[in-house]
Amino acid sequence: MNFNRQSFGNSDDEIDIMPIVPLTEDEMTDEEKKSLPAHLVILPLRNMVLFPNVVIPITVSREKSINALNEAEKNGKFIGVISQTDSKSDDPKFKDINTIGTVAQIIKQIRMPDNSITVFMRGRLRFEVKEWIQDEPFFKAHVDYLEEHLPEMDQEFSAMESSVRDFAEQIMQKSQNIPPEATIVLKNIENISFLNHFIASNLNCDSKEKQALLEESDFRKRTEALLRLLQVELQHVELKNKITNKTKGELDKQQREYFLNQQLKAIKDELGGDTNDREIKDLRKRAESKKWSEAAKEMFQKGVEKLERMHPSTPDYSITYNHLDLMLDLPWDEYTQDVYDIKKARKVLDNDHYGMDKIKDRILEYLAVLKLKGDMKSPILCFIGPPGIGKTSLGKSIANAIGRKYVRFSLGGLHDESELRGHRKTYIGAMPGRVIQSLRKVKSGNPVFILDEIDKIGRDFRGDPSSALLEILDPEQNHTFYDNYLELEYDLSKVLFIATANSLSEIQPALRDRLEIIDLSGYAVEEKTEIAKKHLIPKQKEAHGLKSFQIKMGNPVIVKLIQEYTRESGVRELERQLASVMRNLAMRAAMDEGTKEFEVSEAMVEEILGKPKYTNDLFVKANPPGVAIGLAWTYVGGEILFIESSLSKGKGGLTLTGNLGNVMKESASTALSYLQAHASLLNINPEVFETTNIHIHVPEGAVPKDGPSAGVTMLTAMSSAFTGRKVKPFLAMTGEITLRGQVLPVGGIKEKILAAKRAGMKEIVLCAQNEKDILEISPSYIKGLKFHYVHEMNEVLKIALVK
Repeated sequence: MNFNRQSFGNSDDEIDIMPIVPLTEDEMTDEEKKSLPAHLVILPLRNMVLFPNVVIPITVSREKSINALNEAEKNGKFIGVISQTDSKSDDPKFKDINTIGTVAQIIKQIRMPDNSITVFMRGRLRFEVKEWIQDEPFFKAHVDYLEEHLPEMDQEFSAMESSVRDFAEQIMQKSQNIPPEATIVLKNIENISFLNHFIASNLNCDSKEKQALLEESDFRKRTEALLRLLQVELQHVELKNKITNKTKGELDKQQREYFLNQQLKAIKDELGGDTNDREIKDLRKRAESKKWSEAAKEMFQKGVEKLERMHPSTPDYSITYNHLDLMLDLPWDEYTQDVYDIKKARKVLDNDHYGMDKIKDRILEYLAVLKLKGDMKSPILCFIGPPGIGKTSLGKSIANAIGRKYVRFSLGGLHDESELRGHRKTYIGAMPGRVIQSLRKVKSGNPVFILDEIDKIGRDFRGDPSSALLEILDPEQNHTFYDNYLELEYDLSKVLFIATANSLSEIQPALRDRLEIIDLSGYAVEEKTEIAKKHLIPKQKEAHGLKSFQIKMGNPVIVKLIQEYTRESGVRELERQLASVMRNLAMRAAMDEGTKEFEVSEAMVEEILGKPKYTNDLFVKANPPGVAIGLAWTYVGGEILFIESSLSKGKGGLTLTGNLGNVMKESASTALSYLQAHASLLNINPEVFETTNIHIHVPEGAVPKDGPSAGVTMLTAMSSAFTGRKVKPFLAMTGEITLRGQVLPVGGIKEKILAAKRAGMKEIVLCAQNEKDILEISPSYIKGLKFHYVHEMNEVLKIALVK
């Protein structure tokens, strides 16, 4: 039921329906019916049906409708009112207008400021259009008037009318927007026909349903149809009241948005839909199988209870749900079973990587203790060595050997400690740290966790992640690792952390103290040859579609590739050169489809890769007096270093060039001072130092050089220049000197020795204390090299200078 002002259609519609007010119940007399015109002016209405004896105000704005009103005003004030079949049509045709309507009597017209007319009219009698006469300048039709025949007031019809009145009263009482006066009006209506028409006019239903009521000639059937519409209306009002009453008690406490959400929830309940119950039930089910601590269990329970009190559309709901989801995804006390077969683990490590016996032994020792003891805190290993020797891939091999999951996390350029510890949940877009994320991904509490490039971690005003690593990499602390997002302590003590780095000096001292350092030196030519045959060549064959082809590549060809096309400690450049060879072979195989076998010769290598990039001719040539060969260590491996010195007349000045660091400059000054103090031993006139300038240059001036290990080489070069004696060919040396002439040990011996071997050196001079480093190198790698172990500089000069 609807007694409020309603607007139908758009703002430029012809009709606005205003309050419907009953005027009288009187039926038309026979005399009045006879005075009705046979040809009736027609007024089409949109979204509106007029019933007999009901008074309505209508606002008319269409020109054709205004013409119809003017015509009716002249001829007895009767006009036919019919609803349109198409309410959207602004210029209806005959087919757009229903055939049954109500003849209305114009009571009053009011002209509005916008030139529209508001007219009050009263419905009188139903009629049916028999024939349309005209549609311009207004509609006119020949009509037949329909008499209203009321049925006998038997018991059934009386009950129907009583139900109509009861339903209408209930709707009025339960509807919050109908004034109480309407009920009084309804009770005072005695005419059955007028009662039905009054109620039908005020029904809150579609105009097509109202038109169907008007067209029904059988009054009993019309009453039955009205009864059905009233039942639907009553159910709608009751449901609306039920939804409203559920939320009425909370209206004073919450804002409008909360009220709407509660109404939505009530509507969902009525429709049988669920809210967040299914998600919460799923979380509880997943939690049943978790073996977590009491603190974690308590936090989870509180989180679920908090979630139950929230509406899914609130921002905190997703934050809490994601946190609980993380807790369920983490492996609490869930570990993979280690493989304790030491021999099998050794075999896996040997198959994946050639050499590296020190690391393999350390991993097998750890496995052996685990096998005997059953439980042990994981060591924190750190592999230090030049790039390209397989530090990172070794971590994956270790994981395969002991049957654990593998995780790799690159620390290069990391500058935010929150990447490790996580962000607090209060921040938008907060996430757990990379450590917790990685464990969530692998679903295991004891993986092999590779912390790659730990020496290249960032450190600036934005934070110092290396300090955050102190807790993660301390076996005494990491069993209670605290992540800011998780807000719980998590046990990392079973995780086997392996860090990799190129330079130990770049690692923070406090962090270095927590690491078990294992040095990895570069590969010898023999090692590279074996690695190429066992790993690199098969890998490149498969990568270039040559797996089914027979490719012969002998040791001399591989050695040529290593010595003449690469200068590195690792094997990355060697792999790139092998890839170039394989691409060329793939092209040949594609062009000559019958070929299934290739033999790569040294000549073919030069044809494919061009002339050799590196040669030992430079070191083989006899050098003039004043030139000595030293050995240097860089983060990519060992290097050969020339030290050149020349004399010129002057006042005894010392000039140093070649982009040398302070330590190297001091080594040159120390060497000159020693030479001046011991000139007589070398048969050098002491006065020469006052009249001669000496210039020391280290070639490749664009490359910075520093360190004390070139001390012996500088002293040898100066001695050669002042005495005129050449330095023995194929001789290289390394060592630090003191002002007293002692030779001190230096580091990076294996890399330096391998670099000397690659360059074709035959003899090497070094400190006697470095002999232990030589013994660690496989004898097969240093075959053909002669070592001179010295304590003092005099011994070096006796060996190095030709008589």
